[in-house]
Amino acid sequence: MTVGECPLFPLLCSSCRTPLPAALCNSDEPILCRHCSKQLQVELFPAILKPLHEGGSVGLQVTEGEASCFYHPDKQAIKICSSCGRFICSLCEIDLAGRCLCPVCLEQGRQNEQLSELVTKRTLHDSIALNTALLPLLIWPVTLITAPIALYLALTAWRKPTSILPRTRIRIVFALLFSVLQIIAWAALGVFLFQKWSS
Repeated sequence: MTVGECPLFPLLCSSCRTPLPAALCNSDEPILCRHCSKQLQVELFPAILKPLHEGGSVGLQVTEGEASCFYHPDKQAIKICSSCGRFICSLCEIDLAGRCLCPVCLEQGRQNEQLSELVTKRTLHDSIALNTALLPLLIWPVTLITAPIALYLALTAWRKPTSILPRTRIRIVFALLFSVLQIIAWAALGVFLFQKWSS
């Protein structure tokens, strides 16, 4: 293939968005963008560099006595979705970590964050609880309100999934410790002021 752009869409530099020559892709060595000199490593599937061909319909046509795809009644079913049990054709079959899923179950799992293989971000409840316990110390009277909130957040964070990257529960432990200490301090101050006023 001669030096030029990818036939399907231009390959752009991630920094300056300048088109990159497709011939420089899939090389063992990093390449430099001609415009901004950013070092890049571009890997393309070989099929993307091939010209498009007109083709027939995807999947086998269903014949009498065979199961058809739930989503494409004219296509022969080749697998069963491991989540919903629907028959699906080769066009609908999605292999995810050894499980066969249909497109609907894959999308529902992504939206409900039930497929850990597809989760790309997660709320760090432990960090929120720790920040709620520590940051109000800068304006200490606010801790009268934020300490119980931090305690609640830390207790609920204990049952929620942690970060996608491995991390300990030390933030939750510190959030529990600091919030309980603040509540004890406020209770002690309240007892002290009550005794002072009552005497």
